[in-house]
Amino acid sequence: MRVVIQRVQEASVEVEGKIIASIDRGILVLAAFKTGDTGEELDWMARKCLELRIFEDEQGKMNRSVMEEQGEVLVVSQFTLFGDCRKGRRPAYTRSAPAAEARMLYRNFVELLSRYYPRVAEGEFGAMMSVRLLNDGPVTLILDRQTSSL
Repeated sequence: MRVVIQRVQEASVEVEGKIIASIDRGILVLAAFKTGDTGEELDWMARKCLELRIFEDEQGKMNRSVMEEQGEVLVVSQFTLFGDCRKGRRPAYTRSAPAAEARMLYRNFVELLSRYYPRVAEGEFGAMMSVRLLNDGPVTLILDRQTSSL
């Protein structure tokens, strides 16, 4: 599993011209899944996303999590995060989980996030989405438990 987290002042997801989810201050989580991702991997990533200290404290140091800030979380599936661009000009997505498996992993990931923290919104798995965000900082991080796969 791989995610990109962006600290945002606001973010929204639109499908077919209709806003289906929006958040104010919090984090946008772009999530990709690969074949073989386990419940342990999903749990680790959910906790990491929620507990990562990327919001400033009173001294201006990034020392607070989205939960401590009582921010919101917006999750968007993004299989292209596993695009391999090393050869040729077209990315290869052989490491991305097939759609049915990825859908199940995505559902489980969103459910875990929601179990740990109630302020979670989501995009629509498999849909063509327009994602709007106002990045805060900017703060953008890539999380991959298996760092050798970056």
